[in-house]
Amino acid sequence: MSQKISVGILGATGAVGQRFVQLLEGHPWFELTHVYASERSVGKTYAEAAQWRMESALPKHIGAMPIAACEPTGELPRVVFSALDSSVATEVERAFADAGCAVVSNSSSYRMADDVPLIIPEVNPDHLDVIRAQASFKNGGFIVTNPNCTTVGLTMVLKPLHDAFGLKSVSVVSMQAASGAGYPGVPSLDLIDNVVPYIPGEEDKIYTEPNKLLGTLENESVHHNDIPIDATCNRVGVRDGHLEAVSISFKSPPKDSGEIIEALQSFCGVPQKNKLPSAPEAPIVYNEDAFRPQPILDRMNGGGMAVTVGRVKESRLFDISLTLLVHNTIRGAAGAAILNAELLKDQGLL
Repeated sequence: MSQKISVGILGATGAVGQRFVQLLEGHPWFELTHVYASERSVGKTYAEAAQWRMESALPKHIGAMPIAACEPTGELPRVVFSALDSSVATEVERAFADAGCAVVSNSSSYRMADDVPLIIPEVNPDHLDVIRAQASFKNGGFIVTNPNCTTVGLTMVLKPLHDAFGLKSVSVVSMQAASGAGYPGVPSLDLIDNVVPYIPGEEDKIYTEPNKLLGTLENESVHHNDIPIDATCNRVGVRDGHLEAVSISFKSPPKDSGEIIEALQSFCGVPQKNKLPSAPEAPIVYNEDAFRPQPILDRMNGGGMAVTVGRVKESRLFDISLTLLVHNTIRGAAGAAILNAELLKDQGLL
């Protein structure tokens, strides 16, 4: 590309916003030109406003950027990545879309809206056609969303299994990292020597989002699937990486666990075929070690963009069970949104 596409970040100073900054540094297609945050940060530089907590150093040129209010005024970037809380995202994201920006959101505000695509590029890239039903599309603006951090890992594993064997029912128990609650998140005394067995709103997302992702596109709208999914979500004392214990019943059960492993290992999608910059070479990594996956060992597989699967075995109550791991702030949040933007560019929608 002779010229990079300008991008901005809404909610740039928070935990997911910082991950966006980190992942966009040196990106071959996108250039971060705008950082937006709440009124208390407006007028400060990014370095002054953000308590930088990423593993890598804050790039000096980003640190010197002035923080702008979350309003579509002045010269706007072509793409806006949203790391806003859902409590404020609804109005702000719509305003930027109406102003002609492509809004690629990590927020839950529009995930289940009929005219907004919920996208995992390896799973349902064709659902991007839904944006054409948005009123702002004629002006070049639209909203695209990525799923909840737990849903991303779960659905990437369910997709090849659904295609091969047909999903009959799914049960998942999640052990979710502290970073999923943002910063400062859950108080330390609630997590040290403890597990919190409830995360408000999380289970409802797992019931619904995979069925939209695995639905079928019909005339620029998505017909949702109706797979029964049960979920129990727990917050655990891990910094990054959501672990999920999944049990599945199939309409046409495989003859053994080897067929499950083969389906997972052979899975790939448009990002891999078209070599999108953030795409992992293998979206699903299988580890045969009975003690894997583990967050501290496996969360950075594929640069944090791969889902790691282990402990695939026959189940006494379902057909099979397995354990998966997804990096919640990379593949489950900022990295997912960046890959969605890469898909938009690849499909000629930017």
